[in-house]
Amino acid sequence: MAISYKVLGQINPSANTLATLYTVPFATNTVISTITVCNQSTTPAAFSIAVRPAGVAIVNSHYINFDTLVLGNDTVALTLGITLAATDVLSCNANTSTVSFNAFGSELS
Repeated sequence: MAISYKVLGQINPSANTLATLYTVPFATNTVISTITVCNQSTTPAAFSIAVRPAGVAIVNSHYINFDTLVLGNDTVALTLGITLAATDVLSCNANTSTVSFNAFGSELS
């Protein structure tokens, strides 16, 4: 089994739009070690992150956080160790377009 440590995804989504940060490739498992949320504005922002098994439509139970506050000019680092199977999707959104998301981890194939 090959393990590849990498930046899994980077995104700066439009405000109030649930966007895909990372999708697990076919025949691969992934461990997301850390997700960073960076607010590039002086104004506080709210963000949400969800894990959608097999890429199904979003439901409330998929959220690992919801409308969490990140202060202006600040970064939140979430070290979670999320394990994902093939085709699972990591999604995120914020109430402003000044928030960027990064996911770091390893793919096992």
